[in-house]
Amino acid sequence: MSVTAPLGFTAAGLTAGLKPSGTKDLSLVINTGPDTAVAAVYTSNRCKANPVLWSQKVSANGQARAVVLNSGGANCYTGDFGYETTTLTAQTTADLLTEAGTATAAEDILVCSTGLIGVGGQDFRDSIIDNLPPLVAAAEDSVAGGEHAAEAIMTTDTVAKTATREGSSGYTIGGMAKGAGMLAPGLATMLVVITTDAKLDQATLDQALRASTSQSFDRLDTDGCMSTNDTVILMSSGAHEATVDTDEFTSLLRELCLDLMHQLHVDAEGAHHDIAITTQGAASEDDAVMVSRSVSRSALFKAAIFGQDPNWGRVVAQVGTTSATFDPTAIDVIINGTEVCRASGPYEDPEKVTFDRNVDVVIDLHAGDATATVWTSDLTHDYVEENSAYST
Repeated sequence: MSVTAPLGFTAAGLTAGLKPSGTKDLSLVINTGPDTAVAAVYTSNRCKANPVLWSQKVSANGQARAVVLNSGGANCYTGDFGYETTTLTAQTTADLLTEAGTATAAEDILVCSTGLIGVGGQDFRDSIIDNLPPLVAAAEDSVAGGEHAAEAIMTTDTVAKTATREGSSGYTIGGMAKGAGMLAPGLATMLVVITTDAKLDQATLDQALRASTSQSFDRLDTDGCMSTNDTVILMSSGAHEATVDTDEFTSLLRELCLDLMHQLHVDAEGAHHDIAITTQGAASEDDAVMVSRSVSRSALFKAAIFGQDPNWGRVVAQVGTTSATFDPTAIDVIINGTEVCRASGPYEDPEKVTFDRNVDVVIDLHAGDATATVWTSDLTHDYVEENSAYST
């Protein structure tokens, strides 16, 4: 189960005709209460899609009844018409929920979209609005409801991504995510909806979410490209009355976010190797993240890993492009357990390095005690081929 695992949530997903594949492309998650607290983080890309612009306003008051999501079109840079489509989606959903007995305003509805930038014309609008009535009617608290919702947000994903965690006092956290490309998030990644029946106020949800995303989604950097639509939403129904330990909740939420992040990682477009780059011995955690992220974005390094070439020189050279604190003559590099570089010079024979799907790169700066990992993918022919024809 995913978003329907916690009490107080229903979900649905159906085919609205937004994708040529004819697969599910319209998704809905409804918080049936009693609480409707919400926290959200969004892309830090200055070029934001219409649903992000709308949802930022909605989530600012800390309350939301539902979230509508679509794949098959980003509704980004589609002008005033596109923004009107987002508001009409919210208003129509609110009206349908009100007719069903739950008084709801448009400002209670979050909206998310994913797909090709520039897609969001009349056909796009009609496909969404015309299918909202059956979508709302199909919402259920079953396993199937959650599965259908997760399937409907997929684009180039090969599998749906879901996860759950349970607290010691019986509350549950559930989540779904989509993303296979443009995975270089700033505050979020692709589209993620997380639900919980833990009774927590909005301020606690927001603090827990930001602490969790900063150590999970924010450190996934498969291709150095940041989306215009990235959104992570955390909704609480408060339907489980048990006392919640906030530290435990934050820890479980971080686990769930890491779980979803790793599912996104291994499904990255065209990847042959899933790479973890850990910088240790850094003067600060920010320095460790900076160094690992810099290496993760090196096309030369990523190409070398695709070719199973333990070229540690490309790692050291990339470390030197950062402003982190370190001695350029004291860098160690370990690839899959083999210390190929010590004190910024050759050490063990690179021929000892063996490669499989998972690649671990450890960089030791010998400048402090901080450590951080950033996850990335190799640069492959498959990635180039898939993205060379994405819009055709």
